[in-house]
Amino acid sequence: MRMNEGEGAQDVETRLDSSLESVDLAEAAVLQVAEEAGFDEDARHQIGMAVREAMVNAVTHGNRYSSHKKVSLSVHPARNRLTIRIADEGDGFDVASVPDPLAQENLLRQSGRGLMLIRAFVDEFRIETAQPKGTVLELVKYLSQPR
Repeated sequence: MRMNEGEGAQDVETRLDSSLESVDLAEAAVLQVAEEAGFDEDARHQIGMAVREAMVNAVTHGNRYSSHKKVSLSVHPARNRLTIRIADEGDGFDVASVPDPLAQENLLRQSGRGLMLIRAFVDEFRIETAQPKGTVLELVKYLSQPR
């Protein structure tokens, strides 16, 4: 895990295995940076939940637990926000084809809520197609009161 010294919190860049253990490692790394950056307990809880959902999606749906594929994690604290990028090496997906988890016919489905939860927990959320393949999620959470 590479960390770049900065004022206060540090940047983190790492590549993780496609395992559920990596979900915990990613969450712990992001929460450490979030705490150093001045996020309060409620905001850290939201960040942690969003990172968990994004990592589980990258490991299970993106890389399908492949030992040959990695998940890239970068965390960049700035004066008033935290930017997190999570990228898998999977085949990608069409976000428009993801069923609405709040639609009546999907209420009892076991999956499909991850993207909705991520959106609820962060201030900005973007999905990009990686080249040559894969998916990149960018999550941004703003400090309520910048330092």
